[in-house]
Amino acid sequence: MKTKKKIIKNIEKPIQKYRFLIQLCFAALCIWIGYDFFRFAHFLEMNGNAEFFNRPPGVDGFLPISSMMSFYYFISTGIIHPAHPAGMFIFLAIVLASIVFGKSFCSWLCPIGFISELVGDFGEKIFKRKLKLPKWIDIPLRSLKYFLLGFLLYAVFVLMDLVAVKAFLDSPYNQVADLKMYYFFADISKTTLIVIGSLFVLSIFIRNFWCRFLCPYGALLGLFSFLSPNKIKRNPVTCIDCGLCAKACPSSIKVDKVITVLSDECNTCLSCVDACPVEDTLDLKFILTKKKISKKIVAIGVVSIFMAVTGFAMITGHWQNNISKDEYLVHYKLMDTYGHPTGTAAVKEFDKNAEEKNLQNESSFTNKNAKKNYSNINKSSFQKRTN
Repeated sequence: MKTKKKIIKNIEKPIQKYRFLIQLCFAALCIWIGYDFFRFAHFLEMNGNAEFFNRPPGVDGFLPISSMMSFYYFISTGIIHPAHPAGMFIFLAIVLASIVFGKSFCSWLCPIGFISELVGDFGEKIFKRKLKLPKWIDIPLRSLKYFLLGFLLYAVFVLMDLVAVKAFLDSPYNQVADLKMYYFFADISKTTLIVIGSLFVLSIFIRNFWCRFLCPYGALLGLFSFLSPNKIKRNPVTCIDCGLCAKACPSSIKVDKVITVLSDECNTCLSCVDACPVEDTLDLKFILTKKKISKKIVAIGVVSIFMAVTGFAMITGHWQNNISKDEYLVHYKLMDTYGHPTGTAAVKEFDKNAEEKNLQNESSFTNKNAKKNYSNINKSSFQKRTN
């Protein structure tokens, strides 16, 4: 007769309540930033004839492309571009958190991820179960976010050289990209409203539809998460094959079928760890020492990394941009005339124009120096003849 394994019940407290509170606080912070930006935009709308409110630098966090380009420019030159410096540090904080704790930003801090979870929970209450797409549909759809990410990386790192990247960051369009984004939603078009409404409805049926299939930012963080030394590991010896971990996973990862969770879809939300009923069977571990990492360490760590990096930017004076109130008033009047390259052909043309302009500037600078040197030589010669 086969002896049953002794089961030691998992009495460790779940972390989901605290994760929800962190998400809620971060969402409230984003709403606060949005309200401050609304007051800043109102000042511009009134042509300066209203109470002035400083532009909240945190809005840069909603400009991922500009932030990524600023980061690329920084690692290439060592220069922090002054247009949206806060965005670069927010981007850096998110990447660092992903390298340390996996794609944790998506499940602990991201406001879109938070909304997606709430909508997904609503959908599961309606249907009484988690709806899943068949593999032959799910896998191709999941690849869409990587195609979007691939296009962005190709446009920035391949089609554009460093001169073009700087030209874009210096451009009036980039300087008011936050205002452009604000009015995109404030004066929302019928088409945009239909798209957002469709994504909302789809997220009721398919949990985290946007995050799972379309978010290029999540795709990038998913790639960085593979570098994380901390992974969720399952102990097959003590595992009772109850399947509760896989059922709890919002990303539909088959946690109960693997020893180590190696998936770009894992958000380190720790829902599977909370669901495991057996002690020391499913935990987040440091893969080099196999030491268990407390769930509280993850919560504190993700928030601390974000606060430390953004706090460093504030302390060192690299949080607020260098665009003055008067410059914003001028930009606001001309904002509708500002555009950006769309498509590979337009990006190539932008890169070509930026290179030509840079050569003209260098040529002009060289000619000015040559004239200055020639003038100095003549002046020196005149002085010698006079003496």
